[in-house]
Amino acid sequence: MATLQDKVALISGSGRGIGRAIALKLASEGARVVVNDLDEDPAQEVVEIIRKGGGDAVACIGSVTAPDFAERFVRTAVEKYKGLDIIVNNAGYTWDSVIQKMTDEQWYGILDVHLTAPFRILRAAQPIMRSLSKAESEAGIDVYRKVVNVSSVAGLGGNAGQTNYATAKAGIVGMTLALAKEWGRIKVNVNCVAFGLIKTRLTEATADGNAMLNIDGRDIKVGVNPDLMKAMEHAIPLGRAGTPEDAANSVYMLCIPESDYLSGQVVVCGGGVRI
Repeated sequence: MATLQDKVALISGSGRGIGRAIALKLASEGARVVVNDLDEDPAQEVVEIIRKGGGDAVACIGSVTAPDFAERFVRTAVEKYKGLDIIVNNAGYTWDSVIQKMTDEQWYGILDVHLTAPFRILRAAQPIMRSLSKAESEAGIDVYRKVVNVSSVAGLGGNAGQTNYATAKAGIVGMTLALAKEWGRIKVNVNCVAFGLIKTRLTEATADGNAMLNIDGRDIKVGVNPDLMKAMEHAIPLGRAGTPEDAANSVYMLCIPESDYLSGQVVVCGGGVRI
């Protein structure tokens, strides 16, 4: 039997990049996945890949920052699969600027996606997890559920030009630590993965470092100058940036039964980088 056979997993931002890799990894181990993306096409593509591989998945399209999204996301899992076992708060992007040039829109936009959205999703999920845990406890069954919040080394050590992002990613660490204490009684392991340099469309090396993407209706500068990318990789003890699959593997480790006594921890997935 697969490690996560029939577990129900919510993964935000799972149509592309790291989230996509997480969805495919968990599905390959038997999880039934609710895939989320801003856009329908990438989300449905991931769903189809999972189904063609013999797995089970459904899409929940929309922005995690929408006021009604959290309830809809959780409801999709409960109505489709009659359960909820794993939540991965992965959705996000960067919108960088030095503080004197950072607008309120930049500040709140990044806090909303990286901090407020996970808060709402976890708040919506708590009654479901509590109810399931109570029923299992009364039946004499031990079941541990998993929350994996995604942070960044920027949230642990800061990063120039990312006051908004570093603040949000530090905040998700605090949320993790608080909920690990609050949810232990209902047998939920709450942990956090802080990613280092992972190669995605947001960090891909570009000749001028001025690539743009439209994210949730906003034109966001993305990409890293190739020379800067080489310097950043050189500073990593393992000598390379991580792949989305590397990132997904670290999340997977916090979802398996072997992590049932691991809670309130922050794991750095950064190729040996120490903060």
